[in-house]
Amino acid sequence: MTIDTLSRVDLNLLVALHVLLEERNVTRAAHRLFVTQPAMSKTLSRLRTLFDDPLFTRSGRGLVPTPRALEIADALPDLLNGVSTIFENLDFDPLIYEGAIEIVAPEFMAVQAVPELVSLLRAEAPGLTLALTNTDDTSVQQLESGEIDFLLEVEKKLPRDFVVTPLGNFTPAVWMRKDHPLAGTNPTLEEMLEYPFVQYYLLIADKVSPLTESRFDKVLARMGHVRNKALVTDQLMTALGTLHSTDCLMLATTDDLKLEREFYEIVRRPYPDNIEHDPVIPAVLVQHRRTINSPVHNWVKAKLLDIVQGIREERGL
Repeated sequence: MTIDTLSRVDLNLLVALHVLLEERNVTRAAHRLFVTQPAMSKTLSRLRTLFDDPLFTRSGRGLVPTPRALEIADALPDLLNGVSTIFENLDFDPLIYEGAIEIVAPEFMAVQAVPELVSLLRAEAPGLTLALTNTDDTSVQQLESGEIDFLLEVEKKLPRDFVVTPLGNFTPAVWMRKDHPLAGTNPTLEEMLEYPFVQYYLLIADKVSPLTESRFDKVLARMGHVRNKALVTDQLMTALGTLHSTDCLMLATTDDLKLEREFYEIVRRPYPDNIEHDPVIPAVLVQHRRTINSPVHNWVKAKLLDIVQGIREERGL
């Protein structure tokens, strides 16, 4: 049967045939389907036309199925059950689920929440694999096309088809090694500019280039300043290792990377008051609206939000 033929088939006819096969009586079948006996007889007539077969013959007060009807009876239960599942919101059992969730996130966000999420998945959803990649210029398009499931990023304007869930705010800060000459002070801009910088691509998805200007560079230019960049990178651990072993400074945030801060002995100092900057950087979790009724997506999202909330509570945010 072709698609064109199927498009002309009323699914209700198959339901009616299933009931007729069970009841072997037009009146009882009509009662079960809440229709009149004449309406049920008309449905049987349509079924005979559809299958080009009598389907039933009369015997006393009942109906006797034809061989063709008995063949259909063998296939109908599985067919109707399969169709039924399409319209049901199936229960999600993480213990037996097998599949993957793909997340795109900047490394400075992912490193805080993803390790704990993986640990939780191993315990509660061992068949669920998490795939994680760094953000780039195509992340929104990948979310729209279904190539990825979630996007963690800094809040920005998105099309209406995307569902945005706030994760909290990051506060900008200046990073340096613990025994840096400025580590015990609230450095001024002039003091900061005496030292080289690591430009980590915290929020920039473009290809790494020494020529790429961050917002900080543009603010400095308007103030008649320029900074000395010792390293431009999108590798977070490399950036932290460089801070640990040099007098470089790096612009990041105050409330992330707790373990890395301790391992690399990094301290954070506030931005100088005379540097134009956003006082907070809002982070969000983004998904496409087509996944909002997906049990597995809702389960993973809830776990991720719980982890983020726990991190924020631990840090008193």
